[in-house]
Amino acid sequence: MTAQHIEFLVEEPSVEAFLGILLPRLFSDEHTFVIHAFQGKSDLLKKLGARLRGYRHWLPPNGRIVVMVDRDDEDCHVLKQKLEEIADSSDLRTRSQTGGASWQVVNRIVIEELEAWYFGDWEAVRHVYPGISKTIPQQAKYRNPDAISGGTWEAFERILQKGGYFKTGLRKIEVAQAIAEHLDPVRNESHSFAKFRDAVIEATS
Repeated sequence: MTAQHIEFLVEEPSVEAFLGILLPRLFSDEHTFVIHAFQGKSDLLKKLGARLRGYRHWLPPNGRIVVMVDRDDEDCHVLKQKLEEIADSSDLRTRSQTGGASWQVVNRIVIEELEAWYFGDWEAVRHVYPGISKTIPQQAKYRNPDAISGGTWEAFERILQKGGYFKTGLRKIEVAQAIAEHLDPVRNESHSFAKFRDAVIEATS
C-alpha cells in the first residue's frame, strides 16, 4: 500500500531543517510527514524502542517510519543490525525483513554524516557558497562523498572557511536549510543519500 504519511526520526535539528525543505520535492502534496529530532545519536538510540512500540499501536496501514542515524565511527552492518533488532522487538516490519514489500519501518544510515550528502551535490553547495573551489569533487580525498576520512563535517567546515565563510564556526542549521533549497535528489552522488531517497520514493509512489 502506498504511504500517505511518513514519520521521520532523526538525530538532530540540522537534519530536521534539511529534510523539512527537501522532502516536499520528493513526493506530492497529498502526502504528509512529521520530523522528530532527538538530542543526538545516543538519545535517539536510547529512546527508539519505546518510540517504535508507541507507533505500533496507532500506525495506519498507509503510514511509514524512517529512522536516520549517522554512522560516525561504528561498523555500518553492526549499527544496521542494531536498528533492525530494535524494530523487530517492537513488532514492526522493516524493509530489510520484507524484501521491500509492505514494510512499516526503514532504517537508513547516513555515511558518515549529513555533510556527506552536501559533498554529493557540490553544484548545490557552490550555488549557495560560490567562493569555494569547484574542483573539490575531483580531489581524491573527496571523490567518494561517503568515504571522506577525518570527519565529514570538519572537512566541510574547513573548505567553507577557506572560501571565506563561517570563520567563527559552521552554523549547521543555517547551512542545512540553504543547501537543501538547491540540492538535486537525482544528481546527488552520495550512495547513502540515494538509498534514503529511493526508500522514500518507493514508499510514496
